[in-house]
Amino acid sequence: MALDRTMLRDQIKDLIIERILDGTYAPGDRIVEMTVATELGVSQAPVREALRDLEAMRFIESLPYKGARVRHVTTEELSETYPVRASLEELAGTLAASRVDDVLLESLEAELEDMRKCARAGEVHQQLSHDARFHELIVEAAGNRVLLEAWRALRIEARTLISVIKSDSDLLEIAETHTVIVEALRSGDPMRVGKEMRKHIELFGRNLHDH
Repeated sequence: MALDRTMLRDQIKDLIIERILDGTYAPGDRIVEMTVATELGVSQAPVREALRDLEAMRFIESLPYKGARVRHVTTEELSETYPVRASLEELAGTLAASRVDDVLLESLEAELEDMRKCARAGEVHQQLSHDARFHELIVEAAGNRVLLEAWRALRIEARTLISVIKSDSDLLEIAETHTVIVEALRSGDPMRVGKEMRKHIELFGRNLHDH
């Protein structure tokens, strides 16, 4: 069965992000649309769309007569994301606290356990995919579509991945920091949940800055 074009675009985008993060594509390197399409055996259209997404995410920049090149993402730039994310997630936690049910708690526990498994296996990308989904579940539970769209616009998974690599954080330690959030949600106390969500994000931002 042929892949949906949107799925293909996302797969290409993920591949390029991985190559940027592992150093295959260094800052300043050109990413040639035709070369990528030929390598992957696809048309240029989904590659072009993936590159547009990556430009919107500020992983690459397109310059006149020079094409797409990998941007150097600074620690300062990443650090600016965290105060915004902390505010959004504090609000999400406060709103979600009164909407907690067993389904949400079980889903969060499952994502947390997957984080632990990936941490032990050293699977950074996979762990942070579960990490992002953990937080997304809470933002979804808040029941506010504008909040959810604003949160998703921050490209949480990709930015967190870069932050972890830059700060050389302990993967298992990152996973375990989520346990207090689950406990707060079990309590049903909006203030407590909001506080723990904010504290969690601010801690991560400080670790990146300190490093």
